Amino acid sequence: MAEKPKKPAMLVSGTVAENRRARFDYEILDTLEAGIMLTGTEVKSLRTGKAQIAESYASPERGELWLINAHIPEYLQANRFNHEERRPRKLLVSKKELARLTEEVQRGGNTIVPLKLYFNERGMAKLLIGLAKGRKNYDKRELERDRDWNRDKARIMKEGGRG
Repeated sequence: MAEKPKKPAMLVSGTVAENRRARFDYEILDTLEAGIMLTGTEVKSLRTGKAQIAESYASPERGELWLINAHIPEYLQANRFNHEERRPRKLLVSKKELARLTEEVQRGGNTIVPLKLYFNERGMAKLLIGLAKGRKNYDKRELERDRDWNRDKARIMKEGGRG
């Protein structure tokens, strides 16, 4: 008897994608949780946990907030009604938050970066976005130096406490 092909494991809640590089490249000034408008096949694809937001950004355009260049792969079980992988997706924030974000971006030097794409406890897809200021190369080196020193300091303290 032929076996049925296994369906991929589906996420009910939890992290789908995380942009770990953003916290290194940018100084995060403020974070905000935004809803995201998705089609049915996009939600199914997200539940398989294969999205990428590392190269994406959010942009206020035409009085709305858009997620640009996020990659949600096609849902393989869908047929002709599949979605476009890198289409712009509308982010859902209040008018007050949108006005504040738009003002901060236009002020100069700030950008809106997605930090984490996840399903909340109610099963809704959410995007954690951060208002960020770009770091210079010397700031990145200094951050890495401090991180290394804190790691070494913790190890020295741990070893010194034993003996």
